[in-house]
This record gives sequence, structure tokens and C-alpha cells, in this order.
Amino acid sequence: MLNISRKCTTRVLKRTLILCQRELAGDPNKERSPFLKRIREEFEADKQALSWRKTPPQVDGFESKLKLFGNDDQTSDYIVMMQKPMDISSWLLAKKNKKEKQERYMQQFVPERHNILGSDLASAHFVLYRRGAVKFLNMPGWIRANEDGEFNLPSKFDPQFKVEGLKCDNMTLYYEGLDNIRWLQHLKFLSFHNVGTFDDWCLDRVSGSQFDKIEVLDISGTKCTYRGLSCLYRLNSLKLLIVDDVKESIEFELSCSMLQEVLLNLKINSASAVHV
Repeated sequence: MLNISRKCTTRVLKRTLILCQRELAGDPNKERSPFLKRIREEFEADKQALSWRKTPPQVDGFESKLKLFGNDDQTSDYIVMMQKPMDISSWLLAKKNKKEKQERYMQQFVPERHNILGSDLASAHFVLYRRGAVKFLNMPGWIRANEDGEFNLPSKFDPQFKVEGLKCDNMTLYYEGLDNIRWLQHLKFLSFHNVGTFDDWCLDRVSGSQFDKIEVLDISGTKCTYRGLSCLYRLNSLKLLIVDDVKESIEFELSCSMLQEVLLNLKINSASAVHV
């Protein structure tokens, strides 16, 4: 006789019972052996001992997460979806849009700042904070922020600081931010080189600003088209306009010619002749 331990799993006992039943299947009148009887009793005892357990979805007090994989819930589609590679493009787009919305809000015009600093210093603070460069009237050289983003400028109005030039190159500058540099009556040089967010609407905002003395305007590397050039007729003092390519299209070349007919002293150059 085999000495079968009570610690045998239910699965082993069940398989043994099935094998024994197959042996007796040929002769239904044959007496059941003591071995088969003992196996059946042990199987029933183990089954009774485990009767306290419940399936995970039926546990009292909370709903098990394993219920998602139950047969009764028809969740095969969910399982297939979880096995597919995750597409994060929509999440990245939402993150990008949220960041842009925050930056647009941060670039809005703040009247209190201009009241304290004045238009020139307020514009200088705005540009330098975003890694641009500023040139003041009767002061040598261009001013830039250091590697830590710090710069040395007065924190209140000082009539000696008059902005003569602004370089907004490679900045992320939105339409809302242009209100911060609109009232610069001594400005002669203004560059938006490689500002990918600068378009025709932004150019129209610049042309309507208080730039009575502006002489040089750089819009190369931006989204400006031939449609936006027509608004530059407002800048009567403009002498040099830098674009990507004067002959990039017939429409663009024609718009440049028409603008030069209005502004007789205007010269329009391609970026290749200026930026090396």
C-alpha cells in the first residue's frame, strides 16, 4: 500500500481519483478497493477544508482588481489593449499645449512692471530674462544674462537707460509677449532671427508699435510670409529688412518690390548675405 500524505495537493488527488475511476469503468459490479475509497475520502476532506475560500471578485469588504480578468465580465478586449504598445503621442501633445499655454500667460503685459521700471527697462528685463540681448543708447556693447540667467540692471526707473537695440534671436516669443516691447521710441535695431513662433500676426503687431526710429529689422528664420510684409509700410524709418530669401517665390519678391516703392530708403537682404 502506498502511504499517501495528507499534504498532497487537491490536483494530485483528483487526478488519482480519475485514474481509479477509469480502472473500474470496465466492470461496474466490481467492488471498490480500500485504496480508492480512502482516496475519495481524503479528496472530500480537502475540499471541505478549503470551503472557506472565496473567489477574488467575491471577497467581502472590497472589490478585487482581479475581477477585471474574470470570465463573467467579458474583459478580453481590455486584456488585448493592455498587451499592445502604448501610444504616448497624444499625451506628449497635451503636455506641449499645456506648456505653451503657461508660457503665453507668463509673457502677458504687466502694467505694474512698466510703471515701476519704465518702458525701456521693463522691455530689457523681459528680453534678458529669456536669454536675449539688449543694447542701450550711449552705452558700449550688448548686455546678456550670464549662465545662471542673472543680469545687472536697475530695479526701478532710470532715465539714463534707453533701449537702442534688441536681439530676440532663438527665443520662444509669442504674440502676447510683444506688448512688452512696443513702446521703445529710441529703438533702432530689432532682430527676431530664428524665432519659430514669430508669424505674420506678430509682424503686424511690431509694425503697429511705437518704433519711430527703427532702422534694422531681422525676420529671417521665422514663419513670416509675403502676406505680412505689406504691414511694414508703417515703419517710415526702416532702412534694412533681413528675410530668408528675397526670391523664395514670385509673390514674396513682388511684395518686397511693392514695399520698397513705399519706403524709398529700404533695402531688403537675404539672410545668407548677413548671417554667416
